[in-house]
Amino acid sequence: MVESVSTVKTSSSEYVIGKHVYGNLYGIDREIASNKEFLEEIMVEAARQTGAKIVEVKTWDFTGKKKGGISIIILVEESHLALHTWEEYGYATLDIYTCGDHTDPLKGFYYVVDKIKPRRYNAHYVVRDSRTEELVETVIKG
Repeated sequence: MVESVSTVKTSSSEYVIGKHVYGNLYGIDREIASNKEFLEEIMVEAARQTGAKIVEVKTWDFTGKKKGGISIIILVEESHLALHTWEEYGYATLDIYTCGDHTDPLKGFYYVVDKIKPRRYNAHYVVRDSRTEELVETVIKG
């Protein structure tokens, strides 16, 4: 699944506030990129996979327009998940940000990748903390 992982900078801080993974999914089947119900089910399960508690799910269907797709935003007690697809490009962006030691946004990210099955993807994993100004970023390619 993961082709390469490279860490840009690390921090020894124990004051982690949040963990953020965001990425691009390329070569998605057009049927998947436009399937509102399927994508919503995947995102709800991805939220569960992270260990976060769902507050609200909002989905918008822009398919059939010149540049159409699906947008899904899930508000969780620990922050959010967002997926935006562009059916005409077979492309999506995925953003998962969680707070708390009990959450792992990478589990949700990999769950979505496994279900959507892009031909390739890349992601950035960033640790956000309250004590240092160092950016902890890991680049993931698959």
